[in-house]
Amino acid sequence: MQNSERIWQLVDAHQQEFTELSDRIWDHPEIAYNEFNSVDEHAAMLERQGFRVTRDVAGLPTAVMGEAGEGGPVIAILGEYDALPGLSQEAGVAEPKPLPGDGMGQGCGHNLLGAASLLAATAVKEWLAEHHLKGRVRYYGCPAEEGGAAKGFMVRAGTFKDADIAISWHPSGFSGVNDGMSLANMRIDFSFVGRASHAAAAPHLGRSALDAIELMNVAVNYMREHMPSDARIHYAYLDTGGVAPNVVQGSAKIRYAVRARELPELWPLVERVKKCAEGAALMTETTVSHKVVSAVSNLLANTPLEQAMFDNLQRLGPPPFDAADRAFARSIQATLSREDIVSAFRRVGRAVDLDLPLCDAVVPLDAKGAPMMGSTDVGDVTWVVPTVQARGATYAIGTPGHSWQLTAHGKSPLAHKGMVHVAKVMAGTAVDVLKDPALIERAKADFAARTAATPYVCPLPDDVEPPIRSRPA
Repeated sequence: MQNSERIWQLVDAHQQEFTELSDRIWDHPEIAYNEFNSVDEHAAMLERQGFRVTRDVAGLPTAVMGEAGEGGPVIAILGEYDALPGLSQEAGVAEPKPLPGDGMGQGCGHNLLGAASLLAATAVKEWLAEHHLKGRVRYYGCPAEEGGAAKGFMVRAGTFKDADIAISWHPSGFSGVNDGMSLANMRIDFSFVGRASHAAAAPHLGRSALDAIELMNVAVNYMREHMPSDARIHYAYLDTGGVAPNVVQGSAKIRYAVRARELPELWPLVERVKKCAEGAALMTETTVSHKVVSAVSNLLANTPLEQAMFDNLQRLGPPPFDAADRAFARSIQATLSREDIVSAFRRVGRAVDLDLPLCDAVVPLDAKGAPMMGSTDVGDVTWVVPTVQARGATYAIGTPGHSWQLTAHGKSPLAHKGMVHVAKVMAGTAVDVLKDPALIERAKADFAARTAATPYVCPLPDDVEPPIRSRPA
């Protein structure tokens, strides 16, 4: 029996219990650094499957690691389980129907992400035991990918320092190898302090912190013409200083997200944004301070691992979606714009087919799609361990990320099939690595070549700590 067929059988043998795990995570969505139920579920599953479990990884109460095997190379398989605010949605319904509660929802499919990765790790554990081979597989349950940069803190703490290869995936409308490309990202809070006063009786005595923020925004908007075209800058008001228009606002706070293709391009952009803030403070006679909230590196590709993962995808083919899956996907697509669907095809370099609701083929490794303009804390892992990520088809083509439509997919049969499919891809890739020491060496050589000119520097300042929350009583 071929190794790929056996590892797929081991994945299939556990698919029911892991789809149930995914559904339980979906049922209890938790946002960054609050994933206490989710980490408990993953830790309990690790224990049931016979892993050696470590809690509070890197000092994060919602991070967990499970290891199995002895000696040999260490294969890290990364999972996530954090949800998003404002994306509550009834499962399997193709219309916006928020559930009662706090409004959180799995709008990026991380319930599937963690469960599939742990399913893959479980299959690899059993494959190692069957073949009496040296080697270790580790499942890393990572919190707070959505804006929390938890993997960056884990990298900074040395959590991945002895891993040889890292494997992960992300939900998508298509099956393929994820491009080793993303934007480095830093989130910074700017706090302005002025002087409050009565806006009618004594406006001359006031110094408006809100005016300072608005001037900062004007300055940053003028910057946009004079920065790299693939850089991005966004902002959100955190505190506008009050709701009374007849009071000059004495304090105000804004959060900026600055993105660039690579870390060396990020630093000067951040400094320019800081100068905009300082200029606004000077113009309004206010003071400004800033604090980095989180930061992540851009992804680093790895050609040998990407080829190995693509070979697994070719052997396996696309997920086995059926007529019922396609019918549900079409009902979701009916809620989308034509531009949503067209953009999804163009991002992966496929010809647009408005009649295709679900992925029906593996995206070629050399497909020329649009570059990924988002950010992920997986980026920091790729700078310390040779890493590869799959793209797993788990939702209707065109479904926007971070949307109620994506949340609605989370417990559907098509999402479960895509989850099991991508677990097979990751497990198969891990087995190929474990069987072939030369593949590990090629991956490490590729990694060394990519980092030779620009060694890794953690973008998180030393004094920035994760916003750890207390476990609910």
